[in-house]
Amino acid sequence: PRYQRGDDSRVTLGYRAINSGMTLAVSMEHRLTGAEDYDQQTEIDGDYAKHVFRTHAQAGQTVSLTKLVSYHSSSQVPARELADRCHRTLDRARDEGIERQFREQSEWLESFWDRSDVEVGADDATQQAIRFNLFHLAQAAARAERNGIPAKGVTAAGYDGHYFWDTEIYVVPFFVYTSPHIARNALRFRYTMLPAARQRAAELAQRGALFPWRTINGEEASAYYAAGTAQYHIDADIAYAVSKYVKATGDEEFLAREGIDILVETARMWADLGFWRGDGPDKSFRIHGVTGPDEYTTVVNDNVYTNVMARYNLRAAVRGVENLERRWPEEHARMVARLGLEEHELEEWSSAADHMAVLWDETLGIHPQDALFDQRELWDLENTPAEKRPLLLHFHPLVIYRFQVLKQADVVMALFLQGNEFSDEEKRADFEYYDPITTGDSTLSAVVQSIIAAEVGYHELAYDYFLAGLFVDLANLHHNTSDGMHIASTGGVWAALVNGFAGMREYDGVVQFDPRLPVVWEHMTFKITVRHTRLRVTLRHDSIEFQVEEGGGVSLEVRGERVTVSGESPVTVPLDGQGPRIAGAPDPHAFHGTVRDDGTVMTASIPSMIDDEEIPT
Repeated sequence: PRYQRGDDSRVTLGYRAINSGMTLAVSMEHRLTGAEDYDQQTEIDGDYAKHVFRTHAQAGQTVSLTKLVSYHSSSQVPARELADRCHRTLDRARDEGIERQFREQSEWLESFWDRSDVEVGADDATQQAIRFNLFHLAQAAARAERNGIPAKGVTAAGYDGHYFWDTEIYVVPFFVYTSPHIARNALRFRYTMLPAARQRAAELAQRGALFPWRTINGEEASAYYAAGTAQYHIDADIAYAVSKYVKATGDEEFLAREGIDILVETARMWADLGFWRGDGPDKSFRIHGVTGPDEYTTVVNDNVYTNVMARYNLRAAVRGVENLERRWPEEHARMVARLGLEEHELEEWSSAADHMAVLWDETLGIHPQDALFDQRELWDLENTPAEKRPLLLHFHPLVIYRFQVLKQADVVMALFLQGNEFSDEEKRADFEYYDPITTGDSTLSAVVQSIIAAEVGYHELAYDYFLAGLFVDLANLHHNTSDGMHIASTGGVWAALVNGFAGMREYDGVVQFDPRLPVVWEHMTFKITVRHTRLRVTLRHDSIEFQVEEGGGVSLEVRGERVTVSGESPVTVPLDGQGPRIAGAPDPHAFHGTVRDDGTVMTASIPSMIDDEEIPT
């Protein structure tokens, strides 16, 4: 406690956080109207403030209490100064009137829904649940400003307010295409973490920058390195979000002055972390000792997701530097001097990307999740008792690590984010292999599985996964909503709608559509903003329509055909169906009994479960 003040109408408290030195002040003011006679009392100390009104109200009498609260926080300003700012804020709100506060809030929300709403031809409960999820994205990020977007938003204390890769992969894309200024704020926050990321890389004997897996202030806060810090892919995830933002918005100023530093320093980390194996045309660039998104398989070699995303990161850095030199030569010169960039580094990054190892198993006909994944035995999820789920709460990690079983989508996530790097046949084969062994113990998984299920044709399963993501908090499906909303999952709901059912992708700066509208929906309408043009997209079973709501127009693709949308008239593209339609789900027994190259047989089982009463005392 640093400040306390109270009188008959207003009380104020100020604090300083012990470790970070961050300061906070809060002030509240009350006005009671309609009561002819009342008394009031204020209590205040270091931990709380209370204002009590007492009155004798009569039947039919209306008594109104208006409560105004102001918060100010800072990393440097003393709590007393913040308290003064709180007072000025309350004075302004009181003078302007509460009606103005309501009006400005209403106008802000109307603007948000104009840019962000998704309407579906479904039942009211589904529509309401969609808007519930989108609202929580707004609430979590609207005032994040120079802070990050925590995994629980502002709903509860789960994860202690920390940020993960969730932000860049699940949340930022929503804002990139609906509220780009919020996306830029989130990415600028990562930019402010670069000094700490460089220090973290040095601690792990790496060049460049390594962003923390879990953080609130730029320092690593993960308690378990195997499923935390070892997820080096966080660097590529952040670089991916930076690149997506710049391509969708054309905000090259951000790239020139901030984003380029992120791309260069993360590319340096990958170039230093990886190593060359072999020589000549068969040489490959390898990355060992990392953990992918699937936290049930840790510290592995050549995780496919990590390698594919690192390849994207390296190429994005090269493109970013070359574009900067061509279009912003003065900023390029400053960047080279600032970062000490040398020409040979670009050549090294390009070569490493071109020769990145992306594993393939000829026997199984899939991309194995890592170098040894297909050598493990399958976990028989189909026959695992429901009371033993999620696995991490009932089995030691060392038990789980010995099996082919996934906490969440890993290779399947790569199929989504880097879909142009895989063929349609590879996507279906990978999905059919990994889906039956994915537990969904993470709330991050269902929405991604929905997206790829829709793309490869498992339309019923795609819809089921979508509903699982849609209601994960509303229905408390993971029994932990009391810890706070799963903000990444809410962003994933938008992705399942727009990337999954509408089939939207962005490759090489071109927005593309290949729709998969659910059979049970008549239509779906949503908005996207691309390079200052806001499009209204309406998807039906036999067509997709684009109409400019703001801006000058944009070119895009629908199933490989270029479409230019401009002016006031909508452009309608006929659709011949909604892609392949495969009933049911992949066969969970399809690979049981497969003979590996070394002659061993792939089996499925469940680790022995010993009850406490069976253990001798």
